[in-house]
Amino acid sequence: MTRELFASAAAVALLMGGGGSFAIAQDAGNAGSATPPPAANETLPEVQVIQEKQAPKAKPVKQAKKPAATPPVVAAPVSSDDFAEQTEATSVKMSPMGGSEIPVNKVPGSVFQVNSADIKRDGTVIIQEALQSQIPGVILGDLQGNQFQTNIQFRGFEASPVNGVPQGLAVYQNGVRINEAFGDIVNWDFLPSNAINNVAVVTGNPVFGLNALGGAVVVDMKDGFNYQGAEIDTRFGSFGRKQVSTEAGLNKGNWGVYGAFEAINDDGFRDFSDAEVRRGYFDLGVKGDGAEFHFNFTGAANQVGVTAAAPEQLLDISRQLTFTSPQTTDNEMQMYSLNGKVKATDTLTFSGVTYYRHFRQSHVDGNLFEEPGNCGGNLCSDGEEVFNAATGDPIPFQNGVAYASIDQTSQNADGAGISLQATEKARLFGHENQFVIGTSYDRGRVAYTAKSELGFMQPKFVVDGQGVIMTNDDLFPRALSTTNDYFGAFFVDTFNITDKLALTVGGRFNYARIELENAGDPDNEELNKLNGVNKYSRFNPSAGLTYTFNPALNWYGGYSEANRAPTAAEIACSDPENPCLIESFLTSDPPLKQVVSRTWETGLRGTVNNWNGSQWDWGIGLFRTENSDDIMSAASTATGRGYFQNVGTTLRQGVEANVAYRSKRLFAYANYTYNDATFQSGIPFFPAPNHPDGPGVFPCPDDPEGGDTGNCTAIHKGDRLAGIPAHTFKTGFDYWMTPKWKFGADLVAASSQFFFEDQANLSRPLAGYAKVNLHTSYDVTDHIQVYGLIENLTDKRYSLYGTYFNVDEANELEDVTGIEFDEKNPRTVVPAIPFAAYGGIKVKF
Repeated sequence: MTRELFASAAAVALLMGGGGSFAIAQDAGNAGSATPPPAANETLPEVQVIQEKQAPKAKPVKQAKKPAATPPVVAAPVSSDDFAEQTEATSVKMSPMGGSEIPVNKVPGSVFQVNSADIKRDGTVIIQEALQSQIPGVILGDLQGNQFQTNIQFRGFEASPVNGVPQGLAVYQNGVRINEAFGDIVNWDFLPSNAINNVAVVTGNPVFGLNALGGAVVVDMKDGFNYQGAEIDTRFGSFGRKQVSTEAGLNKGNWGVYGAFEAINDDGFRDFSDAEVRRGYFDLGVKGDGAEFHFNFTGAANQVGVTAAAPEQLLDISRQLTFTSPQTTDNEMQMYSLNGKVKATDTLTFSGVTYYRHFRQSHVDGNLFEEPGNCGGNLCSDGEEVFNAATGDPIPFQNGVAYASIDQTSQNADGAGISLQATEKARLFGHENQFVIGTSYDRGRVAYTAKSELGFMQPKFVVDGQGVIMTNDDLFPRALSTTNDYFGAFFVDTFNITDKLALTVGGRFNYARIELENAGDPDNEELNKLNGVNKYSRFNPSAGLTYTFNPALNWYGGYSEANRAPTAAEIACSDPENPCLIESFLTSDPPLKQVVSRTWETGLRGTVNNWNGSQWDWGIGLFRTENSDDIMSAASTATGRGYFQNVGTTLRQGVEANVAYRSKRLFAYANYTYNDATFQSGIPFFPAPNHPDGPGVFPCPDDPEGGDTGNCTAIHKGDRLAGIPAHTFKTGFDYWMTPKWKFGADLVAASSQFFFEDQANLSRPLAGYAKVNLHTSYDVTDHIQVYGLIENLTDKRYSLYGTYFNVDEANELEDVTGIEFDEKNPRTVVPAIPFAAYGGIKVKF
């Protein structure tokens, strides 16, 4: 993605906002959860076509002055021109594609939604943070040490931008699955926050395909039919933050066009943690009698400084310090997609989507060097001589230098796919019924490379690369070509047994073919072990019931199954005898089993509409998801290396509760989740080479070849999974002090979580935290708004991720770094952002 392309996108967005015929910028569908749910006796909605004049058409939205005395409602009004927008908050897709929507009170599982007004309310440009604040069970993790590359955790399942994290959520954008091909990672920083129209988090539906173990995140973007007008948003603030966000939409007759662009620069609050984000979205749509089609483009070119975990003792000196730099990630992505639906009859609708996606990533990671030594005048690592990969000559050993390495990886991925679906809403046995059937095919090809450059450690743990690529039996450069073929066939049927009782049954057959091929040295036996084809298949069923007593009380209950095929990255790094530098090196591939989840859930939800126009939305539910053959990474005795393995059965179960209140002047919400995430299978020997010595830590079984096996721990049934807090609580409010001035706050709190590499729960966990954010805005005129944001109001010092490091190897660098670490404290953590303040101006046309 070139800078010129983004400059052109910005120019288009600004040009679209310059016309005099636009109404004041508004989100036509932002009634969100302020819209009451369907009445208890409401049947499944019929597909309606915009141009069919079955009812009087609403008057066009015109510019108007705000009332002098009455504060505005929380969300913008709904346009009655578009049925889909009217039902946005009270309906949800039963598949990734449009045309499958049913009322939420007919869905036999949990459904949580946020719309564009919810995303904008606290001023965030990071969609993960909007989901965290308002959706029960969502909490953020941060392995990279950069706000733009955090991961979403929902009920203990991850959607992360980091290779090596087990991905347990399927993520869709406009019907396209955007889990990347190589490791199923999700790059949230590619999505322009101002272009998002609605995000739904749904559970218990295998129709969403691979990785939907804990559920699916369904992102729908704006278009020229649900957004008209233009807006320019500029912001400045702490840590060098500078950003410009623009969007514009136009609807003319049957045509609609929309464009959005965001440019963000941030220096970061830690050394080397700067970020440069450029991302854009464009949609061109057309509607005719019984048909609607959209062509859209998403593009991003982002450069992110990754600061990762640092020793606690280092952070005690300064929270800005980092451990082994440089660590940078450069991402580029372009995606083109075409989606549409055609109403074939009064009850039958066909939908489809096809896409092409290109993703390129370059990752640089400075690291400690494993046991450098002098072998006959030449450099060796762990007793093995190291060679120059370009010349084949041994690398001379130099006295007085602190050896380190810079590991470099890249992936160049191309993906394409097509999905087709039919939705039939004809009555069945005299009762309302919706039957959806469909199929999908996705293909991804990835060229992956990894190499390790010789480096010398400098002060502040900065590695100075020497331009020499190293090789030996462990360090030789890798090149891998992978091909993923994913096929799915699905159905889901919702049948109204009565006006109040609905039955939903469905299922999906998933087939995954993953081919790996050595694209490097053809004579390297270890690389040739990668060659092979891995196939996985499974049919996942689901069934559930809902009963609507009245609009204020709806019961749901259901059972579902889902599966996750091992990724190419996991398959290629599953040999404990040949561990990988995670994100970097690949070795031979003993087969991994696919992960299968089995979920039960039940709950109550409803909406209470008060006499004064205010509204309560509430819900409480129980969930239980058991994973068989779960896949996790295990650390190796070699610094920074590890491998993936099946660990048996794991369980995530608990309770979710949420409540929200909306009136003309006040919006307030609160939600709580308890998640009991545990191992259900014992593991007698789980590698923990950097775990602090103490009770429960013991040497691993002897290596037959006499190698260092390091320390192990024993995991017992009932031990908690690492990195998952048991308790999360979120609350917040918005209050209109005057018709023009709004003030709000949000609190996010999470309990403690165990360190990664402490799956046996032996050491002190990562402490819990509570963070408070503030936001306020003032409408100077109908077209100009000024606003301010404060993040981490109390300057709370807390961390979002914890693991361990090799103290002995770090202390060998004391002469250069000037720091000696306590051998009894190998804890490393990723600190969260301190107090930060931002201010900006929005101009609407």
